[in-house]
Amino acid sequence: MNRINPLHIGIVLLLLLGFLALKLSNAKSELVEAKASYQETAKLSTALSGLKDVYADKDKVKKSVERILKTPSLASANIEQKQTKSGLSLNSQSIDITALNSVMGKFLNASFNITTLKIKKLSPTKASLYMEITW
Repeated sequence: MNRINPLHIGIVLLLLLGFLALKLSNAKSELVEAKASYQETAKLSTALSGLKDVYADKDKVKKSVERILKTPSLASANIEQKQTKSGLSLNSQSIDITALNSVMGKFLNASFNITTLKIKKLSPTKASLYMEITW
C-alpha cells in the first residue's frame, strides 16, 4: 500500500510538461519583442548619430553663421555675435523688417539648433532680435 500509483506520476509529468511548454512560449514571445525593440533602438541611434553630425559641428556652424551675417542685405542690421562654450548668441537692438525676414529665412531653412529666439516689434519698420544657437 505504500507504492505510488503510476497514474499519479504520469499526471504530474504531463502537468510539468504543460507548464514548461507555457513558459517556453512566453520566453519566445519575449524574445521576439526584445528583437523588435533592439531593431527600433538601432534605427533611432543611427538617426541620432546622423543628427549629431549635422548639428554638433562647431566649425561648420560658425562658418555658416559668418557666411549668413556677411550677406550685403544684412550689413545695416548691426547684428552682434557673442560666442560661448555651448554656442553662439546673436543680438540686434534695432533691425529692419526686410533684414529680419532675410535673417529668419536663412537661419530657419538651414540646420541650426536654435534654442532661444526672441523677436520684439519696436515700430512698424523696426524690431529687436535675440537668438541662441547651440552645438
